[in-house]
Amino acid sequence: MASHKITLSGQAITFECDEGDTLLRAALRAGLAFPYECNSGGCGSCKFELLSGQVDNIWPEAPGLSDRDIKKGRKLSCQCVPTDNCDLKLRLNPKFTPKHTPAKSTAKLYAIRQITEDMTEFCFHAEHEARFEPGQFALLDIPEVEGSRAYSMSNVPNGDKQWHFIIKKMPAGKGSGRLFAEYKLGDTVTLDGPYGTSFLQPDVPRDIVCVAGGSGLSPEMAILKAAVVEPRLADQAIYLFYGGRTVQDICPPALIEADENLAARVQNYNVVSGADAAKASSWSGEVGFVHELLSKKLTKPLAEYEYYVCGPQPMTDALLRLLIVEHQVPLEQINYDRFY
Repeated sequence: MASHKITLSGQAITFECDEGDTLLRAALRAGLAFPYECNSGGCGSCKFELLSGQVDNIWPEAPGLSDRDIKKGRKLSCQCVPTDNCDLKLRLNPKFTPKHTPAKSTAKLYAIRQITEDMTEFCFHAEHEARFEPGQFALLDIPEVEGSRAYSMSNVPNGDKQWHFIIKKMPAGKGSGRLFAEYKLGDTVTLDGPYGTSFLQPDVPRDIVCVAGGSGLSPEMAILKAAVVEPRLADQAIYLFYGGRTVQDICPPALIEADENLAARVQNYNVVSGADAAKASSWSGEVGFVHELLSKKLTKPLAEYEYYVCGPQPMTDALLRLLIVEHQVPLEQINYDRFY
């Protein structure tokens, strides 16, 4: 396979980028600490300047670049495929050094587990081992769907090459739409991973608070499953706060009760945001937004917990305002990846 030599200007660092690979994925495969979060064009964390060489920009309209970035000639390494040897201007950050080398392989669907009407766990068997940190994600290339889709793993690392994903069917989602409508056992995707910088920190002694909405439940389930059996976290309290629009969206109780380790350790609180939907279903639980539950249910000051957050952007924004602005929770205690 042909490749291109990529140089980081002024840093005496080079790496090879295989034909068709993005600059970001190739850099992470080389073990380099390229800054990034979403790996899908939304967050803007992987910006760089192209000093020489040529690249194909696979998504010129990616929201991760502002008008000012575009005027200054900045590009996103997650959306650029080199067509020549390139010289880049970019500052590495040790925080982003990959713990596991991302690998790409064919993955075959071996189980489909419906969780709610619009949320299903798709279970794939890949060619490479499932080495990842609980909370990370993989990129799936689905035939006849343009562009990769980022989905978080819902299971824990294993040597059986099993990669599970809880995926929510989105009304206009081409990737999830194809999976839900057309995929059957034996069908395949190209799986590339792991990626992501938000994952379980087993050495942190603080109590754990997971906050999720929608398919943000997927990485939280992986974090919970790993946390409840981690000896270093044996004395920590573990919480899951989950929000859904309707009563039918509230699935965590059944998932937790099905696993004796989760049932023994996880304190789960659920809330329905749609007041009319809650009333129509005779919902007797909490009504409102998930971030509003934290102050009501947690017994210690909010700054004394370690947070793992995944869900719709409005939920994440509201939660960050609550934690950082209102309760002065240090940013390093809030673990989340930005997806748009």
